[in-house]
Amino acid sequence: MSLASGRDKGTLLLAFLTGLSINGSFSALFSSIVPFSMFPIIALVLAAWSLHQRYLNRSMPDGMPSLAAAFFLLGILLYSAMVRAEYPDIGSNFIPTILMVAVVFWIVSKWRVRKSS
Repeated sequence: MSLASGRDKGTLLLAFLTGLSINGSFSALFSSIVPFSMFPIIALVLAAWSLHQRYLNRSMPDGMPSLAAAFFLLGILLYSAMVRAEYPDIGSNFIPTILMVAVVFWIVSKWRVRKSS
């Protein structure tokens, strides 16, 4: 049971890193306020490749795709909130933060349902 749980956590971590790095790559490439860096692009390629390999080689249990999508969205929102806090000229980070809290509550509720079953 713990081996399957470790696999699940790895998939969720890769989905979270992919969300962080896709928003970081987008900001680095298309935002004039955020300085350019190759590291988000490299992280995006590696995380997406690892997530794809995990998808090809292992079956996902019931409920895992929706949790992985939620972790992906959480990564996108977290990076957006961090960048907006660092560079206030972009805008307020209120909406990404509120959405992030809502996604975290949804993840916790789904995680409890998965643990109980």
